[in-house]
Amino acid sequence: MTKSRLMEMHNVGIVVESLDNAIEFFAEIGLTLEGRMMIEGEWAGRVTGLGDQCVEIAMMVTPDGHSRLELSQFLSPQTIADHRTDPVNSLGYLRVMFRVDNLDELLARLEKRGAGIVGEVVRFGDSYRLCYIRGTEGLLIGLAEQIGNEPAAEISQNN
Repeated sequence: MTKSRLMEMHNVGIVVESLDNAIEFFAEIGLTLEGRMMIEGEWAGRVTGLGDQCVEIAMMVTPDGHSRLELSQFLSPQTIADHRTDPVNSLGYLRVMFRVDNLDELLARLEKRGAGIVGEVVRFGDSYRLCYIRGTEGLLIGLAEQIGNEPAAEISQNN
């Protein structure tokens, strides 16, 4: 049997209370709404392990078309846990990070939508300016502005 190979990372999913608010917030960052629909029924629950479910999803896509964020608002069953305000060292999926071209301008716009910087904007050597924010519904989001030419792969190896 031929070994399966990874083709791409298609999307990251985030469960939210208000799909409309989340769409507006991530659109402000620069993602585009690709589509919105209801996913319901026993067949969907077989995938998630939740049984019969009803969830409205919105697929947001990055400007380059390579990455997607799937926003989900569960109508049933109800959500059972809330990890949105857990500290950055909590176990599990933590945050999504976006590379932007003007961090200060974006932070000013997001602040008007209720976002706040978690710590402060810092420099990573001569490569990036970055920060974490608490965005819509307290979601932890990373923002990074590349200021140097060091490739991301080299940065990962240096950490």
